[in-house]
Amino acid sequence: MVNRWRGDVALVVNGQRRVARLTLGALAELEDALEEPSLVALVERFEGQRFSSRDVLLLLAAGLRAGGTEVSVETLAQAEIEGGPVAASQAAAELLARAFVVPV
Repeated sequence: MVNRWRGDVALVVNGQRRVARLTLGALAELEDALEEPSLVALVERFEGQRFSSRDVLLLLAAGLRAGGTEVSVETLAQAEIEGGPVAASQAAAELLARAFVVPV
């Protein structure tokens, strides 16, 4: 069996294509930042649409850092994300969904 990671999500920030991914470390960082006790609670928060724009920023920042882009939440909040808030929310949802897909 060949394992292929398919968790990467592309996001254009300030005109530059960036890769975001949610590693285990990024998920742990996100749990801590959002004060969620578990991965299940974290996923339920997003699936239940009980998330804020700050939550989306935290998720994207953690994913971008895991993908190799050093960025703070504050910097990302001031950045231009191609597609605006809708694209940012879609990328955040895609990141979370892909984090739990079993590699093939």
